[in-house]
Amino acid sequence: MLDKRKIRLMTRAAIYDKTYGEEDMKITGYYQKDYISLNVWITLIWMTVGYGLTAALLFVGCGESLVEGITIARMLIIAAVVLGIYLSLVIIYAIGAGSFYKKRHMQAKQRMKKYMRDLSKMEKINHKKEKNRS
Repeated sequence: MLDKRKIRLMTRAAIYDKTYGEEDMKITGYYQKDYISLNVWITLIWMTVGYGLTAALLFVGCGESLVEGITIARMLIIAAVVLGIYLSLVIIYAIGAGSFYKKRHMQAKQRMKKYMRDLSKMEKINHKKEKNRS
């Protein structure tokens, strides 16, 4: 006889495996702090590359007008503005990425707990059936 509870558990487990399973296994393979810090560093590296490319592109496009009549004081002001914008972006991106990856790790961990709980329930159902057959 088919057990409806077991079928529901197996269906839920199969859906989880197909949608989130592999990614959640990778995410929960890290400690939360390690996962967050690794991904924040990756985000900051890519943000730095993007900022550098954008600054270089703007310098190529508007560099001629910036270089005309340049003085040391004007160069220091431009450098301070560029550095200030960069540092503010680093802070904003670090905070945003930290909270995003913390939430992502917590959600993956919760889904994984539910999945493991379902597997445990299926194991208990199987164990009861084996016990009843004997």
